[in-house]
Amino acid sequence: MWRAIGAYRIASLLYVMVLIVRNVDQYANPLAAGPALALMVGWTAFATAAFARPAWRRWPLLIADLAVALAVVVASPYVVGQGPLNAGVPTLAVAWLGAPVLAWAVSGGRRRGLTAALLLGTADIVVRDRLHPSTLNGFALMVLAGFVVGLVARLAADAEERMQRAIELEAATRERERLARDIHDSVLQVLALVQRRGAQLPGEAGELARLAGQQEAKLRMLIADGPSGPPPGEEGEADLRAVLGRFASDTVSIASPATPVPLPVRAAEAVGAAVRATLDNVDRHAGPAARAWVLLEDDDAAITVSIRDDGPGFPDGRLEEAASQGRLGVAQSVRGRIADLGGTAEIYSKPGEGTEVELHIPRH
Repeated sequence: MWRAIGAYRIASLLYVMVLIVRNVDQYANPLAAGPALALMVGWTAFATAAFARPAWRRWPLLIADLAVALAVVVASPYVVGQGPLNAGVPTLAVAWLGAPVLAWAVSGGRRRGLTAALLLGTADIVVRDRLHPSTLNGFALMVLAGFVVGLVARLAADAEERMQRAIELEAATRERERLARDIHDSVLQVLALVQRRGAQLPGEAGELARLAGQQEAKLRMLIADGPSGPPPGEEGEADLRAVLGRFASDTVSIASPATPVPLPVRAAEAVGAAVRATLDNVDRHAGPAARAWVLLEDDDAAITVSIRDDGPGFPDGRLEEAASQGRLGVAQSVRGRIADLGGTAEIYSKPGEGTEVELHIPRH
């Protein structure tokens, strides 16, 4: 688009030269047309080269571009004369005025393009004592050009950004597939073999086999899941099903809806961290052999995540006692994260009946 604006500058300058040569005998000060034309030629050459450099497309150059065009318009009554202008002779700049409008529109969108068009169009009208239909038509065309080109430029920038993200996502997917093939042919087969051969062995060998089975399940889940949304810290949405699916193993079962459960990326990360902290507590207090079930439910008003285990449970008041002793794992890692999202975390437990944690996150 910047190259197109450069081509427009040159083409419109040639058009201005033709008009000046044709109308110079009607000018009040024909000799002053030479310096004005030299200014436009010099600025066209400089601006075409300057805007070709991305680092120079900043406010100083944009303002200077607009100022030069305004100077040429303001000089028109002196060079052309008020009489010829009132008779319909065009100002010195004519179509050359459109270049700064296009530059402003491409650099900042439709609002910036409209601003430049209104400034230059108003100046072109003010230097005349009498309005002509051609003047109003030129003003309207310049405003429309600033708006439309600015809109197209913004859409093009958004499309380019999305295309870049799509290319990065495709590259990441291909790399994931390549790694998945290598892992399946080596690591997963070895872990599965260790889990099968050592499952019935006593002592540490059986424990190693169990751990191998857990890691096999986690690896399979990891290579099976594609990217669930924008990378952490970016804006956008993520599918909460994929976030919770990372915790699946031979001791953790995940149940979720068949359709995506979208959440803002930061919210999905917070919910995932709260679930991970809860499962860590299950492993720490109920033992590595304890089983856990994670249920994800979604309705129009809220999202509910339930984590239940078959551990020994704990009596009433145990969490308050732990908090008073300075152990704030549940208070900060689980309840704190969910409270930051405007939700609640409820914990139910009785000795010998396991523990259930319910996380309620409002949709808004």
